[in-house]
Amino acid sequence: MNILAIDSSNQVMSVAVLNDSKIVGEITTNVKRNHSESLMPAIDEVIKMAHLKPNELDRIAVAMGPGSYTGLRIGVTIAKTLAWTLNKDLVGISSLKVLAANCENSSRYLVPIMDARRGNIYTGLYQWVNGELEAVEPEKHCSAEKWAEHLATLQGEFEIVGEDWELYQQIFEEKLGHRVMAAPLKDRIPKASVLGLLSRSAETSDPHTFVPNYLKYAEAEENWRKAHPDQLEESYVEKI
Repeated sequence: MNILAIDSSNQVMSVAVLNDSKIVGEITTNVKRNHSESLMPAIDEVIKMAHLKPNELDRIAVAMGPGSYTGLRIGVTIAKTLAWTLNKDLVGISSLKVLAANCENSSRYLVPIMDARRGNIYTGLYQWVNGELEAVEPEKHCSAEKWAEHLATLQGEFEIVGEDWELYQQIFEEKLGHRVMAAPLKDRIPKASVLGLLSRSAETSDPHTFVPNYLKYAEAEENWRKAHPDQLEESYVEKI
């Protein structure tokens, strides 16, 4: 099975082609660039690197969030369009799970984090069980301090995965002490190859109804919902 994997959910942009479990080609950048301009050329290049034509792909895998609203929309839109026009499988994988999966077979609890501003983070709790990465708790948007306090009530050791570790290092170390550590530098950014590997056994989605998982409303939508509590069952997008 030929898989195209796409992750543009944050500043890191990563694209890979896999043949089953073999990583054929991968392009990853970690600079402030416009994904809307650079993602499609990267996809085109990595497919050519793999000596494939687009119609020879079998599955399109995409990081579905949480993360940057703009980055997610760009990646998901491209993935949906490719899956629909090429009539290929579409699979969405949590951006947080992709981070956690970097730390293969770690014996610790894996805690992927992404900065969500104002002291808040996107996060989750994962653990390897019999060679499979399993979610211990649902992913969430919450304050870093409250999350660290919650983790402190659990038994075991924790490995924080993500580039934003240094922003919240003091909080986690104050609450968890010697029971917390940071993942190695090489494992702190998302890799499309890891996303592709996770997608092999994942359920497929309908390209027409597939949407990103933001975990949190955009600020404009939050303000609209507060101002229109009697219209929450209606679409915010339609109203603007």
